[in-house]
Amino acid sequence: MAIVRSLFNRPVTDGLLAGARQALAELGADERRLRVYDLPGAFELPLAAQAAARSGRFDAVVALGAVIEGETDHYEHVAREAASGLAAVARETGVPVAFGVLTVRQEEQARRRAAAGPGNKGAEAARAAVATALVLRSIRKGGAGSGGRAARGRR
Repeated sequence: MAIVRSLFNRPVTDGLLAGARQALAELGADERRLRVYDLPGAFELPLAAQAAARSGRFDAVVALGAVIEGETDHYEHVAREAASGLAAVARETGVPVAFGVLTVRQEEQARRRAAAGPGNKGAEAARAAVATALVLRSIRKGGAGSGGRAARGRR
C-alpha cells in the first residue's frame, strides 16, 4: 500500500495519516510494507499517485490531503484538479486510488474529519482502498461477485 500525503495543512493531514495507518493495521496490513510519500500540496498528489500506481509495487494508493476554502477561488481549482487527477490515475492504471482529500469550507471541519475515531476520513479512504483492491483481485482471478444485489437496485 502506498500513501501519498499533502503536507499543506499538516496538522490535518497528520490526523488523516494516523487514521489510515490505524485502519490498515486493523485490516492486517504489514506496516513494514506501507510506504508514505509526502508532497507539498494536494495539487501534486495525482502525479505521485500515478508514479506509485505505475511502479507495480502497490496493490492500492491512498491519497490524503486537506483543501480548505480561502478568500480566493484557488481552493476550487486545487480541489477539482486533485479529484479529477486521482480518478484518472485509477482509471488509467487499474490500481485503486482512494480519495482521502478533504475539501471543506472551514479549518474546524477539516480537523473534525481528521480527528481520531470512527469519523476519520483517512481511515475511511484506507478501508476503501483495501476493499477495492480485493474486489479487483477477485475479478481478475475470475472470482464470483456478491450476486449483484446492489447493482440490480440501480437499474
